[in-house]
Amino acid sequence: LSPDCSFTCHYRCRALVRLDCSGPAGAGDEDDGNERVLEKDTNVDEPSEWEKTELDQAQVEQRIKEYNSQINSNLFMSLNKDGSYTGFIKVQLKLVRPVSVPATKRVPSVQAGRPHPQGVKRRTSFYLPKGTVKHLHILSHTRASEVIDALLRKFTVIDNPRKFALFERSEKDEQVYLRKLGDDEQPLRLRLLAGPSEKVLSFILKENETGEVNWDAFTLPELQNFLLILQREEEEHVRRLRHRYARCRQKMQEAL
Repeated sequence: LSPDCSFTCHYRCRALVRLDCSGPAGAGDEDDGNERVLEKDTNVDEPSEWEKTELDQAQVEQRIKEYNSQINSNLFMSLNKDGSYTGFIKVQLKLVRPVSVPATKRVPSVQAGRPHPQGVKRRTSFYLPKGTVKHLHILSHTRASEVIDALLRKFTVIDNPRKFALFERSEKDEQVYLRKLGDDEQPLRLRLLAGPSEKVLSFILKENETGEVNWDAFTLPELQNFLLILQREEEEHVRRLRHRYARCRQKMQEAL
């Protein structure tokens, strides 16, 4: 348990976690709490304005030149001979629930003739730190579902990819819009059409909320963890309510 940010981690997973605990608890969460977000087109009923745009080869080449001239890093896009192109996208991970990673406990073999230890496969669940971002180098025809698979592999997450969804985030008229990408949409193409500005377009990995939660898709350890999390959240909520009413009662007594 970190004393600065209260992040809890299994002792075997400490080496896998990257945290910056220099700030006070709660720092960095202000945008999540105060940001006015509109869930737009969550069910991918209709394509976005970027998806409707069609470009020929000359327009693609011109867009890539304009894109590369606007960035302040070496994360350029490159046009290939076959007409496709490669580039980088940045994905922010905003996951509310814990993810599962493999954990292998080495135990000695009791069978004769097998001197090497035998691995017992297990899984460990933990929260990814808030604000986790990852850059991926992908092709223009890389699909959103393939981006999700790549992200899970990068973090050695063994949960079902269908539990997650890739969203595009955009800002317009002081409002923030989120749209869930379809499995076959091409994030790098959207990045090229929108330009390098993160305000115009950015990508977020979130839980795939489709309405009712399919609890049958989770394993028994995951469900037990969720029950424990709900209990802790309920206890914290009750504690805050009691503290709030205690302060109100104290103010009234002082006024009396």
